[in-house]
Amino acid sequence: MEPQARWNLTYWLFAFFLILLLQDWWQTARTIEAVPYSEFEQALAQGRVAEVIVSDRTLTGKLKAPDAKGKTVIIANRVEPDLAERLSQYHVPYTRVVESTFLRDLLSWIVPVVVFFAVWFFLFRKFVDKQGMGGFMTIGKSRAKVYVEKDTGVTFEDVAGVDEAKAELAEIVDFLKHPQEYGRLGARIPKGVLLVGPPGTGKTLLAKAVAGEAGVPFFSISGSEFVEMFVGVGAARVRDLFEQARQKAPAIIFIDELDALGRARGVAGPIGGHDEREQTLNQLLTEMDGFDSSVGLIILAATNRPEILDPALLRAGRFDRQVLVDRPDKKGRAQILAVHARKIRLAPDVDLDKVAGLTTGFSGADLANLVNEAALAATRRGGSAVEMQDFTMAIERIIAGLEKKNRMLSPRERETVAYHEMGHALVALSLPGSDPVHKISIVPRGIGALGYTIQRPTEDRYLMTRRDLENKIAVLLGGRAAEKLIFGEYSTGAADDIARATDIARDMVTRFGFDEDLGFIAFEAQRPRFLDVPELTSGGCKVAEATQHRIDAAIRAIVMSAFARATEILESKRALLERGAKLLLEKETLDEAAIRALVEETPPA
Repeated sequence: MEPQARWNLTYWLFAFFLILLLQDWWQTARTIEAVPYSEFEQALAQGRVAEVIVSDRTLTGKLKAPDAKGKTVIIANRVEPDLAERLSQYHVPYTRVVESTFLRDLLSWIVPVVVFFAVWFFLFRKFVDKQGMGGFMTIGKSRAKVYVEKDTGVTFEDVAGVDEAKAELAEIVDFLKHPQEYGRLGARIPKGVLLVGPPGTGKTLLAKAVAGEAGVPFFSISGSEFVEMFVGVGAARVRDLFEQARQKAPAIIFIDELDALGRARGVAGPIGGHDEREQTLNQLLTEMDGFDSSVGLIILAATNRPEILDPALLRAGRFDRQVLVDRPDKKGRAQILAVHARKIRLAPDVDLDKVAGLTTGFSGADLANLVNEAALAATRRGGSAVEMQDFTMAIERIIAGLEKKNRMLSPRERETVAYHEMGHALVALSLPGSDPVHKISIVPRGIGALGYTIQRPTEDRYLMTRRDLENKIAVLLGGRAAEKLIFGEYSTGAADDIARATDIARDMVTRFGFDEDLGFIAFEAQRPRFLDVPELTSGGCKVAEATQHRIDAAIRAIVMSAFARATEILESKRALLERGAKLLLEKETLDEAAIRALVEETPPA
């Protein structure tokens, strides 16, 4: 039976029973009259009642003849006989009122049920809120935050140091503004753009700038927000997100931390593949295949672990373009510093190019933190503007840690640290191609640094030769060489230097192929490109035992050769080493000008 016919039949049956009930009520109202008990007794005394029906609460009497109102049945509430006998002598009407307990009985069932469900609902809401799932009816809804141009507040003017990435994304912005021009010659805009790069380089900021420039709705969601404890919720949220975006096209969908969602299937997953994350990924792949880019829907995603993404995500037709957002070079760092320096008051002596030269390897987020730390340092000293000394102090705080003014060293320890740091500096000044020494200090900082030597690179370097790496190891071991030369013994202060020197020597042998006896062979797996996580980079070599012995011998030879070289340099400049250590003990900190004056005033050995 069709649903419409079934509904019509139900309607007619309901109407029929309603008519029967109304007829019965009307018939009862016409023939039955409720009277007081006293009047019922009078009817009995007068002999007008032919039959009496007794129930628990009422008395029903059938009259021999209809009364003046035409009623043939009278009904009254029962009253106890002894009470009725006493009341009859007063000649007043009396009756019994039956108290209705219907509402009380109903509430006795409903109230406990309502309280139970209220408590259960309250606890369930707290649970789902803690899990971040929202309301029960919105589990499958996407929690993507919709931004429009006025909400992002970011344009390409706010993004600096990534000119190549901005140029790549400028075409996306132009397409979103003029989509009809791009189909003129049959070309199609890329469906997806993947932003890859180290943490803090501005991938999310760049995506917001694209939305701000294009002036279109910006759907932003993290990859981890798709997956919940309920199976199928992630796939439902993917469908809902794309449905929202299609309704507001042209629009941008931005998925941050894509590696949380798009990890390669089969890696550390269940054998059967029935994993919630994999179902969500499959739905994302399907949605990216199912929409037409000509409607103005662009997908942006960001990750710092592209090597673990599923190959199906990276194929042509899904994420067509991969845009590298790398750490900025010196020029880019100066531009980023200029962007963040707009928010603070700079002194005339601040040279942002010089600050950029001191921050090699800093990301955009690191530079923003540096400007903030410099402003805080100027505020603490009560300055009217942020000066160069504040930037220097901020760099030292970020690189070496906070000053430990309450850490008191014994005179022998201070002397050891002074010679150790001066050994680093003199070896660095003596080796060709080494970075200039910017500052030397014996003020304890951070967790375990009793002193530090800061070198300032003159330019960004992307390739290093064997000689460059050997010089770097020699500078690291200069502190230990100075201790051996002056005191004739070693201290534990060189532990970090030795670890870093060993890592460089190991890379030279196992990754860079700098040992010709072992051959140009990589003995270690390739490390993650954008993440420098210690537990991911300390894998052992899968080689034969004899080869492992040769690798260990080659590493030891490189390190000991660099140590001998550092010792030779310091022996030839022992007078300068002793004079510099005494000056460092006196002033505790030597800047670049003081170091230059120290070296130039000392006659050659």
